[in-house]
Amino acid sequence: MTNHAQIEPAETPVPVLIGPTASGKSSLAVRLARRLIDDSRPAEIVNADSMLVYRGMDIGTAKPTLAERGGVRHHLIDIFDLDRTASVADFQQLARAAITDCRDRGVVPVVVGGSALYVRAIVDRFEFPGTDPQLRAALEADLERIGADRLHRRLADRDPGAAASILPGNGRRIVRALEVIELTGRPYSASLPEPQYAIDGVIEIGLDLPRPVLDERIEARVDQMWADGFVDEVRRLEQRGLRNGLTASRALGYRQILQYLAGELDEQQARQRTITQTRKFARRQDGWFRRDPRITWLDGMADDLVDRALPLVAS
Repeated sequence: MTNHAQIEPAETPVPVLIGPTASGKSSLAVRLARRLIDDSRPAEIVNADSMLVYRGMDIGTAKPTLAERGGVRHHLIDIFDLDRTASVADFQQLARAAITDCRDRGVVPVVVGGSALYVRAIVDRFEFPGTDPQLRAALEADLERIGADRLHRRLADRDPGAAASILPGNGRRIVRALEVIELTGRPYSASLPEPQYAIDGVIEIGLDLPRPVLDERIEARVDQMWADGFVDEVRRLEQRGLRNGLTASRALGYRQILQYLAGELDEQQARQRTITQTRKFARRQDGWFRRDPRITWLDGMADDLVDRALPLVAS
């Protein structure tokens, strides 16, 4: 058995658990970390979900409770206020620092997340195109004037691939994609580099579930969120400035409930749109991950998922 003090940072693996929403990533991450700890290999979890960073956004993000975290330390959860705009570049810096900190201490950092963009920014060689203040201001003015949905249609005309990877309500990312297209003269998706790890020891593990099963899980999760008081959570967060958060207010479910609270939808419409949009988002997540041949896919419905994942991490 490898002793904690004998693990050099460069030898410490970096398992990355990925897959669409409701595939069971967070649960597997805790169980895998617990198994590693039981095997005398200290492990901690590094969150790669862009919404778990916000304090108070608990029910709608399916943020693991303290009990669900199983005593395993989690990094990058509850670190930002609602009005903070967390960019991918910010997340890259924070996540890489957490991974380095873990490895310096001989701890296995188990990275878990559902966004291909955020995961790639963390583990791959990934630099961000520059910005132009005047162009950005003009695009943000367009966003304010015509709304995110119409601006998303503009993006779909210019770069269908980018539009497919960005939620229609995510005005900030739509603006950024259009800005990069204008600055580079190329599709936004073409500005993404070929996959090449920036961190040694990365092992990407994906959870594979049949689409009907995933659709059922998403609906059940949304129903449970409503039962757990999701609407009341959004009411409280609205009083704390949720509508002013350019990132937080666009999160799935939160946006729909804010529309309900504003009288733009009834509650059943908000609930159903949350289910529909989450299912669409899960398909996009899965599509992006499927393009990466480095990922080892496991049956997300298997009873022995930890036993299947552990040899990949230990190899």
